[in-house]
Amino acid sequence: MSWRRALKDTARSGITVERKRLEPLIAVRGAAGLAIVIALSLWLFGPAAAASSAFGAFQAAIATFQRSWRPRPELAIASGTSLAVSTFLGYLTISKEPLFLALLVVWTFAAGMSWAAGPTIGLIASSNVAIMLVTVTLPTSVAQAAGHAAMMIVGGLVQAALIVLFPVRRWGAHRDALADALAAEADYARRLRHDPVASFDPQPLMEARNAAAVTPRQARRRPAELHGARGIAERIRPVLASLADPAMGVPAEGPARDRVRELLASAATLLDAAAHAIRHGEPVAAPPAALATFRTPDTGSILTGAPYRAMTRLNTLLQDVAETAGGTPQKDTSQEDTPHEGAPPGARGTAHSADNDGRSTPRPAPTDPGARGTAHSTDIDGRSTSGQAPTHPGARGTARPAPTPHPRPTPHPRPTTRTRPTFLALIPKALKAMRSELRRGSPITRHATRVSAVAATGYILGTWLPLGHGYWAPLTSVMVMRPNFSQTYSRAVARLAGTVIGVAVATGVVQAATPGTLQSGTLAVASAALMYLLMRTGQFATQACIAAYVVFLLGMGGEEWTQTVPERVLLTLMGGFLAMLAYAVYPAWETPRLRTRLADWLAAQGPYVAAVFGAYADPSASNAPDVREALLTARTARAAWHAAVARATAEPVRHRGLSRTAADDAEDALAQLGRVAMLLEAHLPERGATPVPPAARFADALRESTHKGAKAIRERRVPTWDAVREALDAWETEDTDKVVRNTATLVLDTLTELSEALDTAVPPMTLDGTAPEKPNGPRNPKDSATR
Repeated sequence: MSWRRALKDTARSGITVERKRLEPLIAVRGAAGLAIVIALSLWLFGPAAAASSAFGAFQAAIATFQRSWRPRPELAIASGTSLAVSTFLGYLTISKEPLFLALLVVWTFAAGMSWAAGPTIGLIASSNVAIMLVTVTLPTSVAQAAGHAAMMIVGGLVQAALIVLFPVRRWGAHRDALADALAAEADYARRLRHDPVASFDPQPLMEARNAAAVTPRQARRRPAELHGARGIAERIRPVLASLADPAMGVPAEGPARDRVRELLASAATLLDAAAHAIRHGEPVAAPPAALATFRTPDTGSILTGAPYRAMTRLNTLLQDVAETAGGTPQKDTSQEDTPHEGAPPGARGTAHSADNDGRSTPRPAPTDPGARGTAHSTDIDGRSTSGQAPTHPGARGTARPAPTPHPRPTPHPRPTTRTRPTFLALIPKALKAMRSELRRGSPITRHATRVSAVAATGYILGTWLPLGHGYWAPLTSVMVMRPNFSQTYSRAVARLAGTVIGVAVATGVVQAATPGTLQSGTLAVASAALMYLLMRTGQFATQACIAAYVVFLLGMGGEEWTQTVPERVLLTLMGGFLAMLAYAVYPAWETPRLRTRLADWLAAQGPYVAAVFGAYADPSASNAPDVREALLTARTARAAWHAAVARATAEPVRHRGLSRTAADDAEDALAQLGRVAMLLEAHLPERGATPVPPAARFADALRESTHKGAKAIRERRVPTWDAVREALDAWETEDTDKVVRNTATLVLDTLTELSEALDTAVPPMTLDGTAPEKPNGPRNPKDSATR
């Protein structure tokens, strides 16, 4: 992408106002806390203290709006307290400019490094540094500075107390996350009626998993409907896919397909009802017609085998969702896990599956040996159910029958609580995360270096220029700078445009009404309330409200608008320009690191696949925890890859050794590797099943080769899979489970596709001017570098 296009896209993103659901009650509560603090400070200390303490309450309320699953009172108290400490230390050094400049550099560097602990902590720390640049100018003595700091803490406490005393949609964010996951599955069920191989975005399920982690105090108070429903929701998606997919045996048209469409429509209706109940804390109003669809007597004669088992499993899961969400439907166990005509002896329900494959773009069922089939997957915590009857044992992407005559039974999962550390326990974890990123080449370290240098430069220039209020320039820089390119540039544009609009409106109001102290405070509270209301609509509206808020608040403190407006606009422009220039001069581009992200994904995916094969090599061992842990690690690496690709897409730099086409092909190969492992994991053998000794050698070779392959990718070489190929060749001489053996062949095929995707060297032309067919693997297996 060229610089011109990148700047155009980021500018458009910065001034865009998004349509979001507004939360007026929360905005009013935050504004009420701000008004209480301002009124109390005016009564006890005067306008200057009121302006300073107002910033504490203002920032504390902003912290509670951040995308965090942590209790809101903790965020408000932490924000107010940290701002108080910053202000007091800043005032102690403000009289000695070199010492204050050193403190500013250290403080901004620490704020930049805090992004390693998460976006919420990073945003609170950056905002505190920016506000500190204003608040240190308000006190006139150490005693006043201590009093202002104490009032900032009070501001955070007031906001926290209001959250506790006047809760608005208690557990609302957690309810929304779980309800969104169920609603996404309802939409997926409707799309499957018309497109049996429709894709599914697992992001709502991932958000629901993040929301499920709670502190011990939260766990004691969490509503009952938020217990266990997530695990059930995660198992529904693959059952929906297995019921709709033609590879299961349901023809594209006919009575069976019509019945499947009816079942999917009823499932969507029930899922929507459960989502609505969880979102609003109401009992599930399950339509009787939707429940009756799963009890139609002739369903057993229309659907047989795997589709029938998928239907019975879906019926059970939907009843579990309704009961967990607070509904009254009674579980109909008459069909649960009942062997039916067409079901193999001992068959129970459907097989388990789990996703870590990245893209969820199913393909049509294969009709010829080796063709890619439909991959059923979902991003989940527990095991989900899926089952297919493959058209060919080696067909790619299709499920396989269980390799043993006694399939693993479907256990009923026990609801478990995912714990989140308390706020005090989070501090050492945050410091550890920051310390791990404190290294050369880290994008977080580069961001911290960049923002500290820009803040110091902006402060020096602002002080040197005869404009007054020189802190506006570093304040703007710290507020807009982020670790990645697109956010930094879009926020800079939004800040400049919003500042001009906000200052113009506030100036017009001041000139027309000439408000006094109380009137200015009231206007400041109104501006803050409007900002809280529009905060989720984008940076443009937020920055406009902040600009007006600051003008009114400083006017309450005794400053005339002519002292703040002109220099604020000019210094805001300078601060935004410095932030954008700094990123261009000292960038942290994601594009050159795509190879590293891809290597990390391979390094995590390999152990997961190896753990699955290890379970077949020794069924008597307890391999489930190893498979589970490896799956979670691979999923984390996959998410990091997708986030890196999204950031790299907006950057104005060319690829360096990994083109977009090569990245897409490599992503498809690794995604297919995850799908193959998922399908094999769906049929893990029970203890006592016949071991498959060659699987152990194959797993060891796979684990070692993927580790070496990841190193080769980082070093711009094409990975080779000689050890995996040798283990597979040795497997052919032994008479073992053919399903596991065929899956191992597919694993090698996907690894070969990965090497082909990374082998971007231009092949030589033949005599007739055409390129020769690419061999099965890299052209130089020993050491083939990409160009």
